[in-house]
Formats: sequence, structure tokens, C-alpha cells
Amino acid sequence: MRHPSVISRRLTAALAVSALAVGATACGPKDSGGGDGASGAADTPKKGGTLSVLNSEPQQDFDPARLYTSGGGNVPSLVFRTLTTRNREDGAAGAKVVPDLATDLGTPSKNATVWTYTLKDNLKYEDGTKITSADIKYGIERSFAAELSGGAPYLRDWLIGGADYQGPYKDKKGLDSIETPDAKTIVFHLNKPEGEFPYLATQTQTTPVPKAKDTGTKYEQHPVSSGPYKVVKNEGDGERLVLARNPHWSAATDKERKAYPDRIDVRSGLDSAVINQRLSASRGADAAAITTDTNLGPAELAKVTGDKDLAARVGTGHFGYTNYIAFNPKVKPFDNPKVREAIAYAVDRSSVVNAAGGSSLAEAATTFLPDQKSFGHTPYDHFPAGKSGNPAKAKELLKKAGYPKGLTVTLTHSNAKDFATSPEIATALQEALAKAGITVKLRGLEDNDYNDTIHNVKSEPGFFLSGWGADWPSGGPFFAPIFDGRQIVKAGYNFNAAQLNDPTVNKEIDEINKLTDLSAAAHRWGALDKKVGAQALTVPLFHPVYKRLYGKAVKNVVISDWTGVLDASQVAVK
Repeated sequence: MRHPSVISRRLTAALAVSALAVGATACGPKDSGGGDGASGAADTPKKGGTLSVLNSEPQQDFDPARLYTSGGGNVPSLVFRTLTTRNREDGAAGAKVVPDLATDLGTPSKNATVWTYTLKDNLKYEDGTKITSADIKYGIERSFAAELSGGAPYLRDWLIGGADYQGPYKDKKGLDSIETPDAKTIVFHLNKPEGEFPYLATQTQTTPVPKAKDTGTKYEQHPVSSGPYKVVKNEGDGERLVLARNPHWSAATDKERKAYPDRIDVRSGLDSAVINQRLSASRGADAAAITTDTNLGPAELAKVTGDKDLAARVGTGHFGYTNYIAFNPKVKPFDNPKVREAIAYAVDRSSVVNAAGGSSLAEAATTFLPDQKSFGHTPYDHFPAGKSGNPAKAKELLKKAGYPKGLTVTLTHSNAKDFATSPEIATALQEALAKAGITVKLRGLEDNDYNDTIHNVKSEPGFFLSGWGADWPSGGPFFAPIFDGRQIVKAGYNFNAAQLNDPTVNKEIDEINKLTDLSAAAHRWGALDKKVGAQALTVPLFHPVYKRLYGKAVKNVVISDWTGVLDASQVAVK
């Protein structure tokens, strides 16, 4: 995942600052209940009422095959249950993966190439029919169909035969690598060890789909619910989504979703400023409203902070995400490690944080992996620039690199006003590097052009702004796409900007992937991050902080270290 809002690794996740439209972030609150002060969240939650969701991005492609979410998403996980799911708790406890439809996190073979799951008893769809392992197998297989593309790519990469499978509409035989020996057992055969399979099993592709009810590309209009809510209205390709209770959902089989409201009304296509104004005023139905994709910007946050009542209705969270400078060492002068190191020393992170909205919305970063335990965060700062840069050290390195009088470079950035890869950040870097004798010319591109340019090995510039977010809160999907040489894509979207293909790094990635002890794996990811960080292939800048308003009638605010945003499955409005 590239950026928090549509969660799509291959789409560079247009999760702009409206981050996490489908509920995909991570890291919890630093205070009680996720808010910045006392709020209605302290009241005892009760069942009933209607929860309103005010969003800027429509909930498009509401089909479990096509969704690309972290931990099952926010609104999607109200309808779609999966083999495993994220733990719906505040803070670090929320970064854990827990069983959902399955009885446990799966039983791996000795080398983690075979994973076996057993389904819970009494699982039912919205029509009262039983959920079976064959339905999960079919749900996964239909995600391979070209007309239902867009979901997470891992199963295609990991399952034996997955790379060539075309889905059940063309190949009715199905995937031999997914076995269902009985109605409650499903077995996955992988082409390589994957100790993090329990995390992958949180993706909506493991949602059960009854074959008899599959309507292909029209399924998104009324997908058959396995969760606490069913779809009763889907208008404008997800602009208006109305959910009502699924009478056959049983809380006894689902410890994670609280399902307090009777109905959930999702309205999208709204301007972000309008969303924040409505949540601030909190009048009528808006008193029981939340947003799953709209943050407070710097100016709005300043106003909210000065109002005690509003400040008490701000949820704070951290998604596992890093904004950074990317280098393409195949472009001069960035082929010279001393030049890259000089830039790392010259960076003024204080000015970058200010450009990103201030310390309330961004935290300075010196490591590529986010600073959360689940990722294996290992503190390091190979090129200590202090808070405001070290231009003297940068000049010293430039001299050693053969540039005693400095040099001129071009920094490519996006023109999107996202406070991440946008002009504000680029200008802050331009001013800091000038102190070290580095003249920076700015090249701003419109968002689509920017993404197409920086993710194509043929057009990739030598020096540009980028960012990466977590498909789940661990080192694997965060580190490997950026530094695994086997993931370099030469004819499509490429995220390994440095085009690093180091056999020792690739081998360590494989060794870590064999581990089913996720704590041990996290430690190894952190050590590998520190090792690769010494090459100055990126310059970590900051980790974003999410600040979101919610209505005055909203209770039971839960913000986990997995999503970083208020969890709709926990909210009560009465």
C-alpha cells in the first residue's frame, strides 16, 4: 500500500490525506478512548439508532474479491467476515491478528507452506443458510477473475498455481492448492513458506461467497452478508450505502464486532471541509456521525484545539506509514552513496514536519519501518541530522563525492495538496538543502502523472518524494515490496525505487518469511531495516498522525494500532 485511502499497493493507494476510505490504517490513541479528552465515549454503549458515515470517497467495488483493505477494512468488515481479522482494541493490542470465521489463526506445516483452518460452528449468511469451507474456497477463486480484479495480490503470488489461474468463470475446476476435505476445513498449499499467512487471511478475499448467489460484476450491489449487517441500498457505485442488521449473525460466533447501531448510513462524495464542518456542528443526524476517510487539516486542527468541547471529540491514531525521499541510484549523481548520505544529513526534519501540518499531524522519522513494535521497529539514525539538519557534514560528504562547490539536482513531487508528497514538503527540503550547497529545482506533477512517472522504471527520476503504508502491521508487506529485488517490476508499477537486488537481503527476507513466531519475525525485520538503511537508498522523513472528528452522540471510540482510525464496528450512538 502506498498511501492511506484506497489501499491498493498496485494503485499506489490513493489514500491521500483523506486516508483510509475503506478503513485501513494502524496505531492507536495516546489517551483514553482514542479521543483527546473526555467525551461521550465514556458513557455505557447501548444497541439501537442509526450511525451516519460522512465520507469524501465513495465505497466503490463493494465486492470482497475487488476490495483491497487492511484488516478487512472499516465499512466492509461490517458486512464481510474473513478467516481471521484484526483485534478490535485500543492501542498496541489492536495490532494483533485474531480468529474470525476460523477457530484459530491456522495450523501451519513445519515449513509454513501448508496452512489448515477449521471453521466455527453455527456460521450463517443473511438468508440463514450455513457458511461452508467450499464458500470460502469459491470466494477466493472468484477474486482471480479478470473482471473482479483489484483486490490484494498475495494469494495469486503465494498459492500453488495461482499465477496462471483465471478464476471460476473460465476454469470451473478451481484451484487444486485450496482443499476442502469437509464443510468446516480448508487447506492452503503455498509455493513458498509464509509465516504471516494469518495476517493475509484478514483480507476480504477470504470472505465466503455462496456460488449459487454469485452474480459476477453485479454482486457488489447486494453481496451476501456473513457479518452483522447486510446491504439494503447501494447507489451511485458506493456513494450511498445503507446497511441494516443481519438477523442471522450471531455475536456468540463473533467476539470482535459489537454491532450496536440498528442501521448504518454511508454518504460519500462530500467535500472534506463540509464533512468536518458537519461533524463540528454535530446537528441532527450528524450528532451520530463519523468519517472513515477524512482527516483534520492543519488550519482545522488549530480551530478545534482551541475549543474544549470539539477537542474532546477528536480521535487520534497512527497508521503504519512512512513518508520518505526515494533515490534511483541508476540516475547520476545519486549513484554515488556519498551524495545520498549528504542529502540525508542536510534534511531539516523540523521544517518537514511543519510543512506536513506540525507535530500534531506528523512525527519525524529516521527508520523506514514505522515506530511500532508489531513492525519490528529498531531505532537507528545512520546519518544524524538533528532536528534542523547538519549542513556542515553534508558539505564534507559532497566534497568527498567530488562536488566541493555543491551541486544542482531536481526533486520530483506531486501537486496534490496532501501534506505528504506535495509542494509544501518539497519546498521545505529545497530550503534545507540549499544550506548545504545543494540547489534543488522542483518538478511538480499532477497526481496521476506523478504516480505513473515515479513507479515506472523507464521514467523514474533520481530524486523524488514517496511513501508506503502497511497492508497489515508487520515488517513483511512493508519492507519487501520496497527492497526485495525479485519484486522489481520492469513492465508495470514498480515500488522498489532503488531497484535493489541484493542476494543477501533477498535471502534474509525468505528466512524471515519461514517464521511462524511473529514476534521473532518482527525482530528480524527490524534488524534488516537497520542494515539496509545504512545504504541511504531512502531518507525517512515522517510518520503521519491521524486526527478525526466524530459526532457528539458517538460512544465507544476504539482506535487500534492496526487501523489508526475510529473502528466503525465498535461505535454506539445511544
